[in-house]
Amino acid sequence: MTPAQLIREAAGRLRLAGVPDARVDASLLLAHVTGRQALALRLDTDTVLDEKELEAFERLCARRAAREPLQYILGEQPFFGRPFRVTPAVLIPRPETELLCELALERLRGQASPAVLDLCCGSGCIGVTLALERLDARVTAADISPEALAVARANADSLGARVTFARGDLFAAVEGQRFDLILSNPPYIPTADLAPEALQAEVQREPRLALDGGADGLSLYRRIAAEAPAHLADGGLLLMELGIGEAEAVGELCRGAGLTDVRVHPDLNGIGRMLEARFC
Repeated sequence: MTPAQLIREAAGRLRLAGVPDARVDASLLLAHVTGRQALALRLDTDTVLDEKELEAFERLCARRAAREPLQYILGEQPFFGRPFRVTPAVLIPRPETELLCELALERLRGQASPAVLDLCCGSGCIGVTLALERLDARVTAADISPEALAVARANADSLGARVTFARGDLFAAVEGQRFDLILSNPPYIPTADLAPEALQAEVQREPRLALDGGADGLSLYRRIAAEAPAHLADGGLLLMELGIGEAEAVGELCRGAGLTDVRVHPDLNGIGRMLEARFC
C-alpha cells in the first residue's frame, strides 16, 4: 500500500471514531513512523511501505482512534517555534499561551536581568521560552507535580535553557523569594465541566491536576492573587492566562489583593484571555 492510500484509509477510520482533522492526524502519524514529511506522504502514490512501517502505523492509529491526544502519541508539541516534549503528566501547550509569552517579553523589554517565575509550569513551555528569548533573565519554574517537573527539566535540557526548578504547592515552592514577573497558566476549568459528557475526549486524557479549577474555576486564581504581592518586587507584574468568561472575576480578585493597573488582553478571537496586574 502506498502512503497516499494508507493515509486516506486511516483518515476514514479516524473520522468514524470522531477524531477532528483526521487526514492531518493520519499524515502526521505516518510521518512519525517513516521520518518523512507529512505533505510528501499525502502526495506519494508510488512508494510501497514495508510491513514494519505498516504495523507501527497501525498501532499509532489505534491509539488515536481511542482518542489519545496526537501530541502524546508523537511525544511533542511545537510552542513558540520550538519542539516541547509532552507526556500525559503535563497539559498540552496551546497557541493562546504563546500570546502570554509575547506579552511577557514586551513587558520585560528594557529591563536588565529580570527575575521571572513560571508558576504551575507543567511542560515548562512558558519558563523555557522566556529563558531562551531573554538570555539574561533569571527564570524559576515551579510545579506541585514531580512528574511535570521532570518533563519541564527535560525540555530545558534539550533546548539549552537555563532554568531553576522548584517543587511545591504554588508559592510554597519559592518561599521568601521575589520576582519582577510572575506568569501562570493555572487550572481554570470548573469541576462540573470536567465530566466526560462535557469535555472533549482528548482533554479527558490530560492531567486533571492541570485542569480542575474548583467549583467555579477560580480556586487557583484566588490563591495566586492573594499570595502574589508577597512574591513580587516593587513594580513587579503578574500575568495570568484566563478561562473564557473569567476575566472580570479574576480582575476583582487581583484588585482585592491590592494589585493595581489591572488589564485584560484578548486572544486572536477577541476573548479576554490574559490578565496583567502590578504590585506597587
